[in-house]
Amino acid sequence: MREVNVTRAMGAAMRRIHVGNALSAFGLGFTVPYLYVYVAQVRGLGAMTAGLVLAVFAVAALVVLPFAGRAIVRRGPLPVLLAALIAAAVGALGLGLAGSAATVLLASAVLGAGQAVMQPALATMIVDCSTADTRSRAFATQFFLQNLGLGVGGLIGGHLVDTTSVSSFTLLFAIEAAMFLVLVVVMATVRMPRAPQVGGAPEGRTAKGGWKRMLRHRQMVQLCVLGFVLFFACYGQFESGLSAYGVEAAGVSTSTLGTALAANTAMIVVAQFVVLRFVERRRRTRVIAAVGLIWAVAWVAAAYAGLGNGSKEMATAAFITTYALFGLGEAMLSPTVAPLVADLAPTGLAGQYNSAFALVKQLALAVGPAVGGPMAASLHGPYVVTFLLFSLGVTWLALRLGRQLTVAQDQPWLHRSRVVAQGAASPAGQSAHA
Repeated sequence: MREVNVTRAMGAAMRRIHVGNALSAFGLGFTVPYLYVYVAQVRGLGAMTAGLVLAVFAVAALVVLPFAGRAIVRRGPLPVLLAALIAAAVGALGLGLAGSAATVLLASAVLGAGQAVMQPALATMIVDCSTADTRSRAFATQFFLQNLGLGVGGLIGGHLVDTTSVSSFTLLFAIEAAMFLVLVVVMATVRMPRAPQVGGAPEGRTAKGGWKRMLRHRQMVQLCVLGFVLFFACYGQFESGLSAYGVEAAGVSTSTLGTALAANTAMIVVAQFVVLRFVERRRRTRVIAAVGLIWAVAWVAAAYAGLGNGSKEMATAAFITTYALFGLGEAMLSPTVAPLVADLAPTGLAGQYNSAFALVKQLALAVGPAVGGPMAASLHGPYVVTFLLFSLGVTWLALRLGRQLTVAQDQPWLHRSRVVAQGAASPAGQSAHA
């Protein structure tokens, strides 16, 4: 009976967490695509200030994430999430009301910090409300709802904004702030259970020395290196290098860029749960290795779009295919990478590990555009070859990591099958001893 009650509590908490993911993504999708236009044109603060605002988001994340993990371990993910949501609401409302460069930058820092801390806090809540049997599906659902929320939010926000009216943007940011506050109310009702950790993870129940312990954890360090290459070669190129390459080398229009991004989101939304059924019974590192190969094919398609001699229509189709293939890879990663981070974490340190991996992601997203953007604009051939090699590097790093993991970490479904088989055999064993 107690196990049934725990399972019900975990299910109820997970439903609220998924609602929280969808609402937060919806709020961010409402404003992020229009932030540059708002600062540079609507507020008349210029392109330099708009660029600094986007940089402040990344810097704020890099500053707060090293402390977020320790706070999650010490206080629990829920209080940290609530504080992050309140900070994000304040930052969003501040952006809507800010009229000077200083206030815009300050509000951006607060919003960026809150947004960054939400990710590991929500991920840790998913870990605490799931088991090894349900974790992959839980993270796949999270990724699906995030993309759906971002897409719907961006679509609705685009119909509300008017570049000639400051008040339309103020309304947009006010709605985003309201979303975060509604989420505070929703998440404050969550009752957090504790799920058992996967076998093979080391013990570590306090935040003290958490970073040193993690840096001595060879498998986690290798996963962080793999994660950096993943985010650098894919996510770090979406809105900078790859779009610049499309315009400069492939000659695609801005409407085609929008179509390509829509194809990426559509692939994730359509393929996520179909892909989940395929990857749930595969070794996690083999799935990640396959993603590297899929992304290598995506870069070959990009090469054809920009460097081939095909027609304009073929180049456009190849460029859109590139984004769709990236989306397929993303759908395969969502039920593998995040659960693997959770299963590598020592008992009680999931928040620390999630924050560390989020920090790696932010570093890759900061470095990726800085490297890829200039290359894509002027060095078309070297740009494609470089990131094709990075994609193949993902495959090599994943296979290398697979040799370091336990069966429970890399093939959790097989570990569960063995436990069930042993459990079924135990009565016979007992009778033999009797």
